[in-house]
Amino acid sequence: MERLGLIGLPNSGKSSLYNALTGGTALVAAHPFSTTETLSGVAIVPDKRLDALSAMSESKKTVYAHVEFVDIAGLVAGANSGEGLGNRFLAGIREVDALCMVLRSFEDENVPGESDPVEAMSILELELVLADLATCESLVERRRKASRSDKSIQPEVEALEKAIEVLTEGTPIYRSSLSGEVREVLKGSFLLTNKAVLAVVNLGEAQLDKSDDICDRVTKASGGAFDVLGVSVQLESEARALDESERQELLEGLGLGQGALPRVAQAAYHMLGRRTFFTTGDKESRAWTFRAGAKAPECAGVIHSDLQRGFIRAEVIHWDELLALGSWNAAKSQGKLGLEGKEYEVKDGDVLEIRFNV
Repeated sequence: MERLGLIGLPNSGKSSLYNALTGGTALVAAHPFSTTETLSGVAIVPDKRLDALSAMSESKKTVYAHVEFVDIAGLVAGANSGEGLGNRFLAGIREVDALCMVLRSFEDENVPGESDPVEAMSILELELVLADLATCESLVERRRKASRSDKSIQPEVEALEKAIEVLTEGTPIYRSSLSGEVREVLKGSFLLTNKAVLAVVNLGEAQLDKSDDICDRVTKASGGAFDVLGVSVQLESEARALDESERQELLEGLGLGQGALPRVAQAAYHMLGRRTFFTTGDKESRAWTFRAGAKAPECAGVIHSDLQRGFIRAEVIHWDELLALGSWNAAKSQGKLGLEGKEYEVKDGDVLEIRFNV
């Protein structure tokens, strides 16, 4: 399971967001470094497509996809040189697959900390850039020497040199013009800014009607390098503590529909390159996670290794077409099921039934 790391300045609300998403119990306090250890927890990825399939099949059980969130110790200016919990913060980031910046926008005189999300983003990015620059500069000379006897290392040397040029200008790799090929080569260097990024702006309740404007400021400042979602973490946390009917009443009363947490989980899931196919029946409807671009046998293996080993074919229909037909049997009787072989590239939202023999 891929891991998405929550990063932010002290009192940005990242631990509260972690708790709201995962049901965790990370310490939340109005002082710096209430998070001193890296915590991880799993959040479900709500999916209305799965809900509809489960209702159609009258399934006894519904199983959602999941994504892992990691609450990483807070950062302060100077973290790249060890300030605050800098070394622990940076080590935590190296271990995750993608980043979620939690940028505070809410104002509270009782909670110290930066409340301008654009300024918070600038501080976070600067520390990540400086840490990456130090990493590249320490690596490149060693790799140059090694490339004299091993020419296969030369592409890595060239990629590091290009990264140094970008980082010296204060630009994170994720917002640079470096090609996908160069970024792929740089993965071996475990750079912090070579990861995919999502930003969550933590709004005060009074700022909800200004959410789009506040998020647009962050989007423009980032050059559109990543998605930006506005969330009132405090409000969502309070709603999560209520039972289902009370939660819906609160969120709908504020014009928030299902709330923002499902959007955060879904955005994280897709950013990590994960997609969903479904199986459905009276016993269970389930969302299965696969990597974007995977073919049918690999997806069969997500269910069980025997299905991949003995794969014959997959019966496939897209979820909305199946829903319109009303049942799997109806789709089969009307000849609407596709019969796909080993080269079929599974699409997000496909419903599969695997035929196999071992």
